[in-house]
Amino acid sequence: MITCYLRYIIDPFKAKEFEEYGKTWIPLVEKFGGKHHGYFLPSEGANNVALAMFSFPSMALYEEYRIKSMQDPECQAAFRYAEDTRCILSYERSFMRPVFG
Repeated sequence: MITCYLRYIIDPFKAKEFEEYGKTWIPLVEKFGGKHHGYFLPSEGANNVALAMFSFPSMALYEEYRIKSMQDPECQAAFRYAEDTRCILSYERSFMRPVFG
């Protein structure tokens, strides 16, 4: 299993738009076989950092999701929404290997 960890720098004045963006992506990741662990919005501390995590059974299946998402109309609409609202200023993507008890 591989977990994608995303750290976003968001416009704090557009947190509602970012929340809408996140709610859009959760079912889209799951549509392509991933398990979304949620988006995490600022509460205390920095007001411009948000996180998201989702997992796929393998890196190969994650890569397949990435390719398919580039062709999917719902995914393309979500990408455009982020561009149009400019709620995301930048992001970092890392991959982790989870350890469960």
